[in-house]
Parts: sequence; structure tokens; C-alpha cells
Amino acid sequence: MKLKAKTVDKIATGVIVVLALFIVVLLLGLLGFILFRGIGQINWHFLTSAPQLLKGGGGIGPQLFNSIFLLVLTLIITIPLGWGGGIYMAEYAKPGRITSFIRLVVEVLSSFPSIVIGLFGLLLIVNTFGLGFSLLSGAMALAVFNLPLMVRTTEQAFRAVPKEQKEAGLALGLSKWKIITSILLPVALPSLITGTILASGRIFGEAAALMFTAGMSSPPLDFTDWNPTSPRSPINPLRPAETLAVHIWKVNSEGIGPDSKEIAAGASAVLVILVLAFNLSARWIGRVLYRRMTASK
Repeated sequence: MKLKAKTVDKIATGVIVVLALFIVVLLLGLLGFILFRGIGQINWHFLTSAPQLLKGGGGIGPQLFNSIFLLVLTLIITIPLGWGGGIYMAEYAKPGRITSFIRLVVEVLSSFPSIVIGLFGLLLIVNTFGLGFSLLSGAMALAVFNLPLMVRTTEQAFRAVPKEQKEAGLALGLSKWKIITSILLPVALPSLITGTILASGRIFGEAAALMFTAGMSSPPLDFTDWNPTSPRSPINPLRPAETLAVHIWKVNSEGIGPDSKEIAAGASAVLVILVLAFNLSARWIGRVLYRRMTASK
């Protein structure tokens, strides 16, 4: 029996190792293929120049700026709502039907396809609220898309703090809000920042929701005009804005330029590099903050 159990354990271990290696090889192959096709297109002109519809030599400058600006707007909306909702679920919500219903709503919202969020944004934000196809409409739609992840990450980060630290604050007579801001938040901050950066990576790669909210075109941008109400100002949140992910889809499906395939390949490589950078930076920042937190104890 012992020999049979050892044999089964070795077989199971081998199968798990093979599956893990298959996933790693598949991921590396996918990333390598995208980077191999597009890395040669990336240069300063490609990253800063405007796209060309009918002739070659265009770039992704406005789309890259739109993606970064949209990221900032989305985080401005998402962080207060996501962190606030997670803190409420972890520290204020009492077990019961209402709390269970809120948690169910968050779980259901996290499973919605992004195109459904885009249609919701089109009907409510673009048409009903009258914001039109704009960066602000896209940011609000992406905030809805990312809220479940932010709420769950925040709740888990606060629940992971040892109960002894909370009990010590209560023993000192501190208020609940003081305990949250002075004791729990500093300990949970590494996990909060890591979750926020990971959510930011999702924003860069989203396309379906933005096609119906931020639009599929961008006006010519004047980077010398920093008036937020000007239609050609890059920081005007009410202008339509084609992001990098939407641009990749558009070039692949509608591109008529002679180098549309090369532009799409280069833009895909830039997008992959940005997402990888966000994920790696999230892990690095989380480790640094955790080491500093443990060193200060």
C-alpha cells in the first residue's frame, strides 16, 4: 500500500509539474510572439507621432497619452470608492442579509463581460447623463468594471491585519476610525497599493467598454494648449479619446494604410510591455513596502 501510494504521488506530482510548465511555455510563447513581431517598430517617433490613416509612418502618440490620462481619471474615481467599500465590508458591515446581498452584488458585477459594462455606460453615462463619447465617460465605465476587484482587494488586505493590533487600539480607547487610519491602514497599505497597480494594468488592456464610452476617434491634440475646456487640449476630460487597446482593434479591423499590420504589431508590443511593467512594479512595490513595514517593528 505504501509503495502504491508513493507511485500515485509521483504520478500526480509529475502531471502537475507538466501542466505548470505547459502554462509557462504557453505564456512565454505568446509574449515572445507579440514582442518579436512588434519590438522592431518601437522608437521615439512611433511613440510620439500621430497615426496616419492613408499613408505609412504613423505612430501611437495620442493613443498612448489617452491611455495614461484615462488611467489617472479612472483611479481618481475608483480608489476612493473601492477602498471605502472594502473598508466598510471589512470593518463596519455586520454579518447578515444586507452584507450578504452587497457581497453577492460585488461578485456578480465582477463576472459581467466588459462589453456589457460598455453598453451600460453608453445608455446611462453617454446618453442619459449627456457626457457623450469622452474620457470621463470611459473612466466612469472602467470604474464600474474595476470596483469589484478594488473592493475585494481592500477587504482582504484589512482582514489580513492581525486582530491583536486592532484589540490593542481598542484597549487604548481609540475610536474605530482612528484605529483604521492609524493602525490598520499602514499595515494594509502594501496590499492596497499592489491591488491598485494590478487593477491599473487591467485598465490599459480594456477595449470593449471604451468603444461605447470613450469613442473610437481622437481630435488632433495641441500639447501647447493646457486649457481643460479647450476641445483640442490633451487634458480636456470631455473630449473623445481613442485608447491604445481600441486603436489596435481599429487598425486590425479597419486599417487601410500600407503599414497597418506593422503599426498594430508595434502597438500590441507597447501594450504588453506596459501591462508587464505594471504587474512587475506591483510585486516590487509590495515587497519593498512589506520589508519596510516589518523592519520598523
